[in-house]
Amino acid sequence: MFTRDIGIDLGTANTIVCVKGKGIIMREPSVVAVDVRTEEVKAVGKEAKEMIGRTPGSIVAVRPLRDGVIYDFDVTAAMLKKFISDALKGSLFARARVMICIPSGITEVESHAVYDAAIQAGARDVDLIEEPMAAAIGAGLPAFDASGSMLMDIGGGTTDIAIVSLGDIVASQSCRIAGDDMDEAIITYIRRKHNLLIGERTAEQIKISIGSALPFEDEKPIVVKGRNLVDGLPKNVDITPEEIREALAQPLSEIIDSLKLVLEKTPPELAADVIEKGITLTGGGALLKGLSELITKETGINATVSANPMDCVAQGTLRRLEMGIPMDYYERKRKYQ
Repeated sequence: MFTRDIGIDLGTANTIVCVKGKGIIMREPSVVAVDVRTEEVKAVGKEAKEMIGRTPGSIVAVRPLRDGVIYDFDVTAAMLKKFISDALKGSLFARARVMICIPSGITEVESHAVYDAAIQAGARDVDLIEEPMAAAIGAGLPAFDASGSMLMDIGGGTTDIAIVSLGDIVASQSCRIAGDDMDEAIITYIRRKHNLLIGERTAEQIKISIGSALPFEDEKPIVVKGRNLVDGLPKNVDITPEEIREALAQPLSEIIDSLKLVLEKTPPELAADVIEKGITLTGGGALLKGLSELITKETGINATVSANPMDCVAQGTLRRLEMGIPMDYYERKRKYQ
């Protein structure tokens, strides 16, 4: 029986799976559709996401991860089992060694939940890698050099900010404000100002189409469809980019405050490296228009978006797999304690 090495970027919004020797093989929403009567998993990934807001009462489409950590253990294990099984498809008698990314600020209990879920899903060995470290490697930063590199990874549930040097994290902050909170801020703003109720998918589409951190050229309003909270009937409303900036101001302010906290904790020598090299943005949230310019304006340090921000964590995990997977995560911790 041979072993296949699998890397999983287990995100709140999306999960990316890569295999050593093959690269990225799967990108799926972190969503599971469950029949509440039988607790049977009906669908996983894209198929389940399409069911959000459209399922009968007996089937619930859920996100088993919140703020970067496991919220529903059994559903997460079922989701991982499906992803690992698909990654092993076509490989007879193969077992999986799995490396999973975790936010830098989660607790021992939360990281152990990820580990246990992977073991329950059928992994033979499990290793955990912190997302900022994986993102730094995937973004092509000199993470193993004796110099400081700073990155901000903005996912769906968490924003991980870290200074990496000599293959480890020197200073970090895991802020549980990220893409999902931006969507929620848009929903709340539109409900309060326009008496219009919209869903998560609509809010995400608004963020992608006209969301921004700073004004941009050729700004145009878009028509948003939802339910009128006054009479309960369907309603169309014109929403401007300026309104969405106003909605996003609070979550963006909290993310930048976390960035400043990491800069305050950074040793002087490494701070000089950061000023010289700048800040690298990764994750889906890095694609928000004008975000890098806002960070540059607020910190005085040049911020740039990595070449392929959504894949950086997965690519970094893949490179670590190619370097060779170390022994089991908790076995290694016991050995060196």
